[in-house]
Amino acid sequence: MTKAIRIHQNGGPEVMQWEDVPTPEPGTGEALIKHEAVGLNYIDVYFRSGLYKAPHMPLTIGMEGAGTVVAVGPGVVNVKPGDRVAYAGPIGGYSTQRTIAADRLVALPDAITFTTGAAMMLQGMTAQYLLRRTHRVQPGETILVHAAAGGVGLIMCQWAKHLGAAVIGVVSTAEKAELAKANGAAHVVIGHENLPAEVKRITGGAMVPVSYDSVGKDTFNASIDSLAPLGLMASYGSASGPVPPVDIAMLGAKGSLFLTRPSLATYTAKRSDLETTAAELMDVVSKGIVKIQVNQTFPLAEAAKAHIALESRKTTGSTVLIP
Repeated sequence: MTKAIRIHQNGGPEVMQWEDVPTPEPGTGEALIKHEAVGLNYIDVYFRSGLYKAPHMPLTIGMEGAGTVVAVGPGVVNVKPGDRVAYAGPIGGYSTQRTIAADRLVALPDAITFTTGAAMMLQGMTAQYLLRRTHRVQPGETILVHAAAGGVGLIMCQWAKHLGAAVIGVVSTAEKAELAKANGAAHVVIGHENLPAEVKRITGGAMVPVSYDSVGKDTFNASIDSLAPLGLMASYGSASGPVPPVDIAMLGAKGSLFLTRPSLATYTAKRSDLETTAAELMDVVSKGIVKIQVNQTFPLAEAAKAHIALESRKTTGSTVLIP
């Protein structure tokens, strides 16, 4: 048998149940992996609460993990039993063992621990596509990063600094401000109430070419008003709730702005894109350019406590669940 956190209905953290489930058999193109560590991400909250529609019930949530291949099904050639692997994407991570499409797995170098691997895949590959593809950050640019002390935010602060950009990090507390600064943010703004004015002051009136916003409803307008003409608003999360409908004429009135709602699933849908994205992430982590900060760990059986901490903004950096 396998143990898993499953939900039978949408709701608060209390709907997550630690249950016995049959150990799955890998089908054609699939691998069975034994998790050594599982990543915690805000998308898990979205599926638990019902903001994102569950594909079925009961549902094992979780989008990220690292572990060892136990068995493979017919037609699998890219991994074999005993391989160290990590992934981000297919739902079903809150389990001791799971099957997964083998072409979604990437090799985890020996230099990277399972805990780091589970903490870095979803957040790190998100940072990669945002900084290298959604808007290809250039040396000398000043960019805006919301939730700068969160998992994605800390990676973006470090990576963007390495690319020669200056990050204006937006955080909610003085403690988080210090953390963002320690990880490469050139400027930090606490709260978003006066954000456009602060951005104007910091940039000498130029404003920013891109705003990376994972907060959603509460910060959308402040992000838009911080952009330079022809700037890009990358709204990639909804931690404060979904953004209400937008009048697109506003984008023209505020400077012919661009608005995108990117997702990791789209940016890594092709195997070649997944490999490129993961390889670039592994490279900067292996070289120490980006340090993955696992600031909280919880037993997988206590995932509800981890969700409470995440939703109450008590966490910084990455959080990992240990089976």
